[in-house]
Amino acid sequence: MNGSIGIRPAPLSASVPNALRVTPPPPPFFARRIAFFEAELAELRAYPRERLAGIVTGIGFACDGCARCCTRQSNDHVFLLEEDADRLREVAPDVLVPAPDPELADREGRLYVSGYALATTENGDCVFLENGRCRHYAARPAICRVYPYMLHREPGADGRVDWRQLAGLGKHGEYDTAIPPEEAGRCADETIAYEAAFLEQMIGFYRAAADYFAANDLRHVQKVRDDRLRAHARGEPLELLVYHRGRFEPCRVEPRG
Repeated sequence: MNGSIGIRPAPLSASVPNALRVTPPPPPFFARRIAFFEAELAELRAYPRERLAGIVTGIGFACDGCARCCTRQSNDHVFLLEEDADRLREVAPDVLVPAPDPELADREGRLYVSGYALATTENGDCVFLENGRCRHYAARPAICRVYPYMLHREPGADGRVDWRQLAGLGKHGEYDTAIPPEEAGRCADETIAYEAAFLEQMIGFYRAAADYFAANDLRHVQKVRDDRLRAHARGEPLELLVYHRGRFEPCRVEPRG
């Protein structure tokens, strides 16, 4: 797979269905995670679209085709929204891999992750990058379309949590470019839409996991997660269930050879 992580994805027909919805509230761990992402989504929806459009205009970013955003130098992975995964399955199904850093593990050693990511080459660059250009530009994921813009809250160097609107300021591209108001508005709308879709996917993941764990008498075990990831780093394969469209799809990830 062009040096990408070895993976044996299960076909959709072999997906593990979620359990039927349960009426009791989710266990405290899942309830906290769901509440966190729901709060982030509410904050995002309250953020003034005009403010982000003004930031886009003020920064004046313009892509210069350097392709740094497609390399390990700038980004460690490209997370795929469900729409991205569906589209890429049509044109390049072998490039879908489980996203890194799975969020959950059960006592049986199975790991659960909130979605797929794009495969990378041995040096960590995007598998689509070829001679400084994207081989599937028309089908590129949503995050690639809005990058370097973003709109989410994270702690800064001083530890204060605040909104971040641009990645890699001063590290790529050109600045102070004149951007028409309609273009700035489009960038703001697409960025907000991406961030909302990401948060909704995270909420769906934790809700589905809560139901599945409850129906199968499972619980999240952080130590199992950490032990399995360390074993994978030593050369053992990794068994995961990847969340997609309300279901968990089994995948096996082989260590890099």
